[in-house]
Amino acid sequence: MTRRPGRRALRLDDTLPMLVQGYAWLPDRRRAAGRRTVRTRLMGRQALGVEGPAGARFVDDEDHVRRSGALPEPVVSTLFGHGSVHSLDGEAHRVRKALFVDLLTGDGVAALVDSVTAAWDDAARRWAGQRQVVLVDEASRVLTRGVCDWAGVPVCDEEVPALARDLTALVDGFATGAPRHWRARRVRQRREAWLAQLVEGVRRGTGPVPAGSVVDVVSRHRDSEGELLEPRLAAVEVLNVLRPTVAVCWFVAFAAHSLHRWPDSRERLRSGDTAFATAFAHEVRRFYPFAPFIGGRTPREVQWDGETVPAGSLVLLDLFGQNHDPELWEEPYAFRPERFLDRPIGAWELVPQGAGDPRTGHRCPGEDVTVALLSALAVRLARLEYVLPEQDLSISLRSIPARPASRVVLTGVRPG
Repeated sequence: MTRRPGRRALRLDDTLPMLVQGYAWLPDRRRAAGRRTVRTRLMGRQALGVEGPAGARFVDDEDHVRRSGALPEPVVSTLFGHGSVHSLDGEAHRVRKALFVDLLTGDGVAALVDSVTAAWDDAARRWAGQRQVVLVDEASRVLTRGVCDWAGVPVCDEEVPALARDLTALVDGFATGAPRHWRARRVRQRREAWLAQLVEGVRRGTGPVPAGSVVDVVSRHRDSEGELLEPRLAAVEVLNVLRPTVAVCWFVAFAAHSLHRWPDSRERLRSGDTAFATAFAHEVRRFYPFAPFIGGRTPREVQWDGETVPAGSLVLLDLFGQNHDPELWEEPYAFRPERFLDRPIGAWELVPQGAGDPRTGHRCPGEDVTVALLSALAVRLARLEYVLPEQDLSISLRSIPARPASRVVLTGVRPG
């Protein structure tokens, strides 16, 4: 027998509680209901929150849930951009997604890691002469320098700090109110225009970039109908490589936070144990808050977990809740990188950046890049000599995206 929402459920809207509670909102709703599936309402639309491997498969199946028209306008205008791969379904999505899979997997990952770690090593030598280092800010500049060199985006050293601030602003402002949100909107307009000019120059032959680089490949990409992307749309997708790469600075801050709270990991990272560094990266991504949930809309009435979901409803996969589900993770609120040394990574279990196969579904194709970058930078961070002075390292689950309040201040920095 299916359950249908009562009058009270239809009247209430959880948008404000979601904004106030942040990451805890959907897990708390599910916990109160005693189920992995809960009904709610967001932005005036009926919604269903789901969790667990089966729920992840349900959300990833385009027969049940689609992305087109589902993303809230504030998220599109800051984080992803209008017309981006995140808003597509069907053949259009598969063709555009293949572009990112080709760029962000295979040999491209190692080349990007080499570029970013070279930028880190250069920066670490400079940090030794500074009174203090704010890790989030410096890591964002390192990642910006490295990804631009790799992606074929011409940026001189003097331009890197401003570009790093802009790219982090796109992430920092998507789920908040003014002024951070409006700054993110302005940044997107300005940076899309800048990159659109670069794309036009590549197509005219007046703005040469390295063959096979991100800018080159995106500029020449053809959509599912065989057409070149409009320059502004091409710029959107170049930003969708730059922005998430620079967002790894959040994970670098979380890595420093974990090394402070659980210092036993430091020596194993310093040793260069590749398997442990990868396990450490996975545990940082599982344990710390990044994306709270992902979702889409139902193209028709569907059934899930005893619930009838009307056409046009939102369906949300609780990422934060699933990554702390005691049925999936022993001691889910303990930070234990060792859990990933002898455990394969299930495509439907560990879901900090979505679930499923990135080649065919909506899982982030840059996940391999995130893990590789975080693994390499965690080793370098562990080898860095520094003092962590008294500061506010609290991480509020009410703020999306979350990060340590002090942004992790280091003093007495010396390369290890």
